[in-house]
Amino acid sequence: MQSFKDSIIKLITETSTNLPPDVRNAMAEAVGAEDPSSRAGTALAVIATNIDMASDNEGPICQDTGMPTFEIKTPVGANQIAMKREIREAIAEATRLGKLRPNSVDSITGANSGDNLGPGTPVMHFDQWENDDEIEVKLLLKGGGCENKNIQYAVPTELPHLGRAGRDLDGVRKCILHAVWQAQGHGCSAGALGVCIGGDRTSGYQHAKDQLFRLLDDTNPDPKLAELEEYVMQAANTLGIGTMGFAGGVTLIGCKVGVLNRLPASFFVSVAYDCWAFRRLGVVLDARTGEIKRWLYRDEKQPAKRMAAGEGFKLTGKEKSITAPVSEDQIRALSVGDVVMISGEMYTGRDAVHSYLMKHEPPVSLQGSVLYHCGPVVMKDNGSYRITAAGPTTSIREEPYQADIIKRYGVRAVMGKGGMGKRTLDAMAEGGAVYLNAIGGAAQYYARCIEKVLDVNLMEFGIPEAMWHLRVKDFPAIVTMDSHGNSLHADVEKASATMLAKLAEPVF
Repeated sequence: MQSFKDSIIKLITETSTNLPPDVRNAMAEAVGAEDPSSRAGTALAVIATNIDMASDNEGPICQDTGMPTFEIKTPVGANQIAMKREIREAIAEATRLGKLRPNSVDSITGANSGDNLGPGTPVMHFDQWENDDEIEVKLLLKGGGCENKNIQYAVPTELPHLGRAGRDLDGVRKCILHAVWQAQGHGCSAGALGVCIGGDRTSGYQHAKDQLFRLLDDTNPDPKLAELEEYVMQAANTLGIGTMGFAGGVTLIGCKVGVLNRLPASFFVSVAYDCWAFRRLGVVLDARTGEIKRWLYRDEKQPAKRMAAGEGFKLTGKEKSITAPVSEDQIRALSVGDVVMISGEMYTGRDAVHSYLMKHEPPVSLQGSVLYHCGPVVMKDNGSYRITAAGPTTSIREEPYQADIIKRYGVRAVMGKGGMGKRTLDAMAEGGAVYLNAIGGAAQYYARCIEKVLDVNLMEFGIPEAMWHLRVKDFPAIVTMDSHGNSLHADVEKASATMLAKLAEPVF
């Protein structure tokens, strides 16, 4: 099969850069459902623009290209060992080409392999089918932010705001609604759920993720599960969590439920949460040559649906421009809801950087700085670095460190997605700092705001975890935690909890 590896590289590239029609349609409905002048509407406008840019430029939709998961069906007797080898080679090549971010990290040493290869990565599941002529390969790229919002329940259990969830369909209903609520904006809502009822702890999670290979607009063949899916879609979108957790009417774009038999002693409900950047495609290959015969999840005769009606952040004249480094007076003048346009210099810093700064002095002065929770996709051209994807990562992971770093080093603005906790909020009030919420997944949109990579430090942590020194211009974000003790994230969580409690009464 001389063409097998090339076909897999094409599949990886298309999956990373070009959302399938069912996801585009769901996101188009979300755009149409929100007030364009609201925070959620603004976020969706940026998302729509980013989807188009990624497709046009063949750049990653989101800088977190996730854990590649392949589902492969082969003829009986096909050489799966050879296929595994070529899939690994394709993954490494796609990483070199910048279609995937290096995401495979040694769990003991913390070292990044640099090519997305290592024990357990990529994930490959093989199955045989009675078709001697074709090979089917499906690929799901699911990022770490939404992966961290996966959740598994052992029922019966007591759920906050919903009460007791029993071993019945109504108990399952409560678990799914709680899964949506606990995700808030951390998993880049509007999201999609894959759910498994039953199985054991391992098979339940895998079957939940398998549901994400279904089309968003399909109908479950089991009438009871179809009714449950429809209910969850309607109920979840009354919670008021909205896109990015900014409040709004669209919190879910899909819910797909499967079921497995279980042990008498166990009853698990497993939920796989995926973000709006729902990257899932497939191909059918000629079993003799490995060439692509047809694509799955899309109609090749129909061009990709354009998403954007404008240029993302629609300027109103009320935006506040700040140039980094930033003064305390400028920060104290900002309030929750303000849209800021950042120019000047900023630094990226994720988990490894924050851990390092707790024990060591920073390699640069962070006084007055903007610290961006971001792990970019970076290419090297003629000795210089170029950022090709640069959306935010989930900030709550840095909660154990952030307050201390603000106090020690004079950081004035922390930027990421999903918000942070009370300890960070208190430190912002004390020291004069704000939290800026960038739009999760908008990796292409934000990459164009980066004028130059000025330097890089702590490269020993790998490209995503290094501290990149960037010069930016008109980089847009929304103040969601200010220096006066206000937090949009806390407000939305509290309000959505009230709405969740209204759904406690039995339905099924």
